[in-house]
This record gives sequence, C-alpha cells and structure tokens, in this order.
Amino acid sequence: MWRELIWEMYPEAVLADPVDEVTLAEVEKRLQLPLPVELASLLREVDGVANEYGDAVVWSARRLVEDNLGMRREPDYQELYAPFDEMIFFGDSDMGPQFAYVHTDYGPGIVVWDHESDRRRLVVVSLRDYLARCLIQGNSWFR
Repeated sequence: MWRELIWEMYPEAVLADPVDEVTLAEVEKRLQLPLPVELASLLREVDGVANEYGDAVVWSARRLVEDNLGMRREPDYQELYAPFDEMIFFGDSDMGPQFAYVHTDYGPGIVVWDHESDRRRLVVVSLRDYLARCLIQGNSWFR
C-alpha cells in the first residue's frame, strides 16, 4: 500500500527495502515507545523514503533509533530544549525542521520542530497527509 501510494504521488521517490518484525520490535525497545501504527506499517514496506534530492522524508529504522537516542542524550540539547522523551522523530527537510510523532488528546499527531526556537507545532495528523505535503508540495507549507 505505502510503496504504491508514494510512487503514485512522487515517482522520483527513493524507497529502501522493508524491515522485519524483529527490527521493529528492537526500535520500540530502544526508544521505549511504541511506534505509531502507520509508521510501523510503512517501515514494513519500505525502510525509509527519500526525495530525488536525497532529503530523508522518512528515516530508516536505524536512523530512527540513532537520531532519537542521540537527541535525548545530548547534554546541550537537555539544557537548551524541552524533553524529547515522548516524541519519535522520523523525518526532516533540507531546510532544517525535523518532524516527529507526539501523542495529543485526540491521538497521535505529527509536529514540526524548529531547533532554533524549540517550537513544536502540530502540522498534520496522518502519515499519508505528511507524505503528500512533503513529496507533492514540498516543505514550504511547514514554515
């Protein structure tokens, strides 16, 4: 489903091979958070999505773990920013913003995080909308 949807929206997308259930379980264990259902579903089909310019619209399972743990453990980040423990960062753009799942009162949502201001703003509530806006419209609407 995801592979076809992405190629329909953006034929130039670069899609990696899928991950297995063992890898997904390891990601959740290391992050100490459950993966959002739609993100886990996408990773079962493709382990990361990049646009034609190499921007990591959706990170690989390995990068999910490395970047999230790195951000949570970085002493400077702990001093400068609100905690990231309840967030799962999963994508970025060439302009600097990073995108993360957070839990809201009405379910999971996707926020854009600005590292300069530590602003976290809800931008979409589904991975499908996120992909459409990143791949079809570019990231300009996130600013």
